[in-house]
Amino acid sequence: MGEYSKALSSYERSFEIRKLVLPPNHCDLATSYNNIAIVYSHMGEYSKALSSHERSLKIRKIVLPPNHPDLATSYNNIASVYNNMGEYSKALSSYERSLEIRKIAFPPNHPLLATSYNNIASVYDNMGEYSKALSSYERSLEIRKIALPPNHPLLATSYNSIASMYDNMGEYSKALSSYERSLDILRKSVPSTHPHLAVVKRNIENLRNRF
Repeated sequence: MGEYSKALSSYERSFEIRKLVLPPNHCDLATSYNNIAIVYSHMGEYSKALSSHERSLKIRKIVLPPNHPDLATSYNNIASVYNNMGEYSKALSSYERSLEIRKIAFPPNHPLLATSYNNIASVYDNMGEYSKALSSYERSLEIRKIALPPNHPLLATSYNSIASMYDNMGEYSKALSSYERSLDILRKSVPSTHPHLAVVKRNIENLRNRF
């Protein structure tokens, strides 16, 4: 509902109770820190979000096996905060740590691996490393094509991201092809009023106006 201060208050009340009844390194405390961090992130309080995510990770590293998926989630969340802060090298490092754990914890075509490659690509995009971003977006797409139905909206998202990289690299015909593929999937998978349709149509129009 976007009621972040109220959400934060309830998460903190939950946390205070858990601290009274649980041992100091219990997984539920890590969950509380994680939830609090997510709210801070939504509020734009990135330093507070980072601190809570790191406290969650510290507990999880003590109580969980070294390649547990929850550790990958923590590294992913930390990376997301760094990305929002513009700390791209730190974001990339944490996203890659998350990916390495997920590659061990999940089968090779699990959707979370696609998410990891997509997140890594987004950092490279922010860094202006478009060819590296394109490679990671394409790896994400290949997994999604295996793991998801053929007209899943996330496939459209992948094609839109790939098109954007081609656009940034001056490969306009390839960009147009990928934008059109994205639009075709969205027309089959979301309502005609969905905002993503408008975004892709605008991307196509802007591109056609340039070449």
